Amino acid sequence: MEGKSRNKEIVRISMLGILANVALAGLKAIVGILSHSIAITLDAVNNLSDAASSGITILGTKLASKEPDWHHPYGHGRYEYLTTMVVAGIVLWAGLTSLWEATEGIIEPQVPTYSATGLAIIAVAVIVKLLIGSHFVSAGRRLESGSLTASGEDARFDAIISAATLVAAAIYLLSGISLEAWLGAAISLVIIRSGIEILREALNKVLGERVDDELARDIKDTICSVEGVRGAYDLILNDYGPQRLSGSVHIEVDETIDAREVDRITREIQADVLERHGVVLHTIGIYSTNTAEDSEEQAIQAALQQIVDESPYILQTHGLYVDVSEQRATFDLVMSFETPDSDAVRQTVLDELRRRFPGYAFMIVLDADISG
Repeated sequence: MEGKSRNKEIVRISMLGILANVALAGLKAIVGILSHSIAITLDAVNNLSDAASSGITILGTKLASKEPDWHHPYGHGRYEYLTTMVVAGIVLWAGLTSLWEATEGIIEPQVPTYSATGLAIIAVAVIVKLLIGSHFVSAGRRLESGSLTASGEDARFDAIISAATLVAAAIYLLSGISLEAWLGAAISLVIIRSGIEILREALNKVLGERVDDELARDIKDTICSVEGVRGAYDLILNDYGPQRLSGSVHIEVDETIDAREVDRITREIQADVLERHGVVLHTIGIYSTNTAEDSEEQAIQAALQQIVDESPYILQTHGLYVDVSEQRATFDLVMSFETPDSDAVRQTVLDELRRRFPGYAFMIVLDADISG
């Protein structure tokens, strides 16, 4: 979906969330105060925090839609992640405040009173929150909006909490046992957990997450489908906001092709990846691959593969090019993040290759396991 239409839909859905949550908060607050129900009152507070979250989502979407400028050439898409962190702060504050109130209710309990009208309003709220939650989650996944998806999941859980309030009311009416304060504490803990999860997700986006393995495989498949490409490696994607991925990749091509063919291949790759995946590849590096069959090149390749297979820390080798006339070989090693000393592993590989192929010079580049 194009950026402008995506942003408009996020704003529209968020406005719907604000209106619905404010209405529910008002109804629940009235019922909670009249019935002396801590759980219902706290649930109203949670609805207000949901409404505030939707407002922050709108603000973040508006800021993120600003065009790139001299200071921010990659755009302002990460505003969505920053405002999500603000939403997480609001949710955490609401949860902590609610927990404090619930704790006071446990220490000094009040006798709740329920009315048929109040319970009916809560039942309606359960249905409304389930509908809102399903709509938000569906739209969030379709629009790749983490804040919408998180709000939807939170709304669904709110519906479960409200349903639990009805259960507590039924228990009190049937047995006289009040679980209101305890249920209020449980609701508060759920709110706090939700805030922590939202914050963690936003922080991961800002810090830089690992590329989704399925997306990485799909992009590499697209690249390898271009005529002349023999392999795709070292895919790096930078996330500058939802639907704003850009990065670089290395490809293997025959050593015999000329610059015009390289130009055709790289431009076709950039166009195909953008069209199929919405990803901008700014840079495409080139690995030259041996085309002529040579016993020494094959021997080095076999030896290198054996060394890699025997190492618990080397995940992959690629980009091997052997210049038999100059007795020089270059290649990359992809190291596991669990490797205690990458330089030591590199030196071990280098020493073994030198032992097997004296006279050859080897250049080894260490790569991290960035993408699948």
